Amino acid sequence: MHADVVAQHAVVIAGGGPTGLMLAAELALAQVDVAIVERRASQEVAGSRARGLHARSLEVLDQRGVVERFVSQGQAVQNVAFGQAPLDLSDFPTRHNHGLALLQERFERILAEWVGELAVPLYRGCEVTGFAQDDTGVDVELSDGRALRAKYLVGCDGGRSLIRKAAGIEFPGWDASISYLIAEVEMTGAPAFGIRRDEKGTYAMGPLEDGRVGVVLREEQVGTGDAPTLEGLREGLVALYGTDYGLRSAAYLSRFTDMTRQAASYRNLRVLLAGDAAHVHSPMGGQGLNLGVQDAVNLGWKLAQVVRGVSPENLLDTYQAERHPVAARALRKTMAQTALSRGDARMDAVRETLAELLRMDGPRKQYAAMMSGLDVHYDLGDGHPLLGRRMPDLDLVTADGPRRVFHLLHDARPVLLDLGEPGTLDITPWADRVRRVAARYTGAWELPVLGAVTAPVAVLIRPDGHVAWVGEGTDPGLREALTRWFGPPRAT
Repeated sequence: MHADVVAQHAVVIAGGGPTGLMLAAELALAQVDVAIVERRASQEVAGSRARGLHARSLEVLDQRGVVERFVSQGQAVQNVAFGQAPLDLSDFPTRHNHGLALLQERFERILAEWVGELAVPLYRGCEVTGFAQDDTGVDVELSDGRALRAKYLVGCDGGRSLIRKAAGIEFPGWDASISYLIAEVEMTGAPAFGIRRDEKGTYAMGPLEDGRVGVVLREEQVGTGDAPTLEGLREGLVALYGTDYGLRSAAYLSRFTDMTRQAASYRNLRVLLAGDAAHVHSPMGGQGLNLGVQDAVNLGWKLAQVVRGVSPENLLDTYQAERHPVAARALRKTMAQTALSRGDARMDAVRETLAELLRMDGPRKQYAAMMSGLDVHYDLGDGHPLLGRRMPDLDLVTADGPRRVFHLLHDARPVLLDLGEPGTLDITPWADRVRRVAARYTGAWELPVLGAVTAPVAVLIRPDGHVAWVGEGTDPGLREALTRWFGPPRAT
């Protein structure tokens, strides 16, 4: 196969959706030669798919200095809910105390423009059909007959991931208990807009642009096989509403289910998985796109350091250790919301009880932080509450003038933020990898749900914005944290 190789890259990403694009951007920022293989000839997305971003995804984009590109094309909304109970984030300690209503197609287009600016090559109109690993890399076969050679291959190719299957990674979970038709249609009649619920599930119609109607119908029988048809949609409308409202045509028609599965492993040697290739679930709660983007930001800097020889290969083990539990929790919560969508009297009572609880301040904050991604806590051991959590975007005073914490992360490099006496923390052996910033900050330190926390003297911030070490007056553990996350010290 080597003789037919047309190009070599450090990393090849199978799939140019939100997860693949975000991962490519992260690797490109880290000066890694990365390429995307995408079966679509353009970035066009069929139908509306995901409809928005949650707060932590907005923070992640802010950390890279590109969030305004997305905010300018969307609308700030309180889009977090659980079991149809709305959860307000407006009192949360973050600049992005809201979500963003933005269709997936627009999100992908903006992301693809950024990836283009970063000069990431895209192999469009083809897909990965197979691969073979060896001790030094992966040979990747493309559907157009070409072949690529990479050090690592990342499957961002969706729930039916060929990469996952070919790598022999198991995908345990639960089969679908309900299926829905989702469509964008033209009708001659006056649709009954709004959400309805019966003992089997929820269904709804709502207005879209250009006079079209968005339809989500639960199916009488779970559908997992044949592609849905306009006639099937018509039958579903008549069964649930008593009429098809003069259904004429469908610009988009698809099916989704509550099938819930998670890859047993996110890695097989030089092959990794991210996004829907690693986990699938019901779209209730809008978790999918957001989980994938945050998978990419967790994996990107780690993979970059391994590729560049900065860190040993076992750094990649922390990707699964950190992201698998996050997705597992999201899967459980989407399963719960599927059950809550059913409308018999007993489930109505459960939903009403839950709504009462979520109107209380404590439960509201806890669930709002969870659904928005603001509460993610990687287990990095005992210590200060900041350890393993997202770093707040503080307004700092530095020698170069005022700076926000997120400004320091634009180039996706780690930062040692030194808020104490100058010169007490020596990171010279890591100076080629870790940027040291001396700063002052006199405001409160506040985290979602936890509230105020003790002000640290120094913080080691990973490129993904999570805190790897907290200094509280001295530097015990700093060298160990630097070595663990950013490689061994450089010989002086």
